[in-house]
Amino acid sequence: MGRLITIVGPTAVGKSDLALEVAQHLQGEVVNADSRQVYRFMDIGTSKPSPQERRLVPHHLIDIVDPDQDFSLALYQRLAYQVIGEILKRGKLPLLVGGTGLYIWAVVEGWQIAEVPPDWEFRQRLERLAAEKGTLTLYQELQRLDPEAAARIHPRNVRRLIRALEVISRTGHPLSQLQRKGPPPFEVLILGLTMERQALYARIDARVETMIERGWVGEVEKLRAMGYALSLPALSGLGYRQIGLFLEGKLDLPTAVQRIKHETHRFARHQYAWFRPRDERIRWLEAGPGVTAQALSLVKDWLGPSR
Repeated sequence: MGRLITIVGPTAVGKSDLALEVAQHLQGEVVNADSRQVYRFMDIGTSKPSPQERRLVPHHLIDIVDPDQDFSLALYQRLAYQVIGEILKRGKLPLLVGGTGLYIWAVVEGWQIAEVPPDWEFRQRLERLAAEKGTLTLYQELQRLDPEAAARIHPRNVRRLIRALEVISRTGHPLSQLQRKGPPPFEVLILGLTMERQALYARIDARVETMIERGWVGEVEKLRAMGYALSLPALSGLGYRQIGLFLEGKLDLPTAVQRIKHETHRFARHQYAWFRPRDERIRWLEAGPGVTAQALSLVKDWLGPSR
């Protein structure tokens, strides 16, 4: 059975840097598990690895769809299994890296995902309902129909709320019943990277400022010029919506930046609901000096003498 290393944790904690170091030491290849990095043309705002980093270590499942293309969890899982299998066949070490809990656990836990085609009329109706009465209306409906699925979805995540309700509407079964689990075709070591909360918030704020300096506003302007509406699900992620409001004249830039920081703090807290500090499957490491050596030691012990 093949081996898979998984690196999880909140946004901006340093997962990508750690993965790059581990991969270079152990002939590894990175498999992206960030739900926004799959989209083309969204480089700065999703903190994609640089071209230089991609030359150092192969990265997979980055830039695979356009922002206006539908991309499902089922498709992600299928592609991830395919890529991981190909890496193992080459005798390399796959590293599944990212902060999208849904993607990570779908792969690691072997979710059996219902492949239900999108119902665009149903989605548009619920989008109008959310706009008129608030996202909480959808969340309360999902709590009534499928409390287990509702517990795994943030009340503000309109896209996932609508998808869960769509599956119930199309199949007559709760999403949680259709997402059964089965063992994946490989053994998994999960490393979690964490940091004291205020230090993490400071890292987030510094990264947001750097992304603005690198041209994030221009990136959003270019996406608009290419014909991609800011209402697209792909562009609903952290920062793109706030910068869009700035470009539409509804916010000044300092306010937009402050909102991005605030929402990213909130997002980081929510990620700990996916990657719980008490989860015994996760080997938690404190980000900072020496973390690469600790991670390499854990990985080498787990892999055995072959590495």
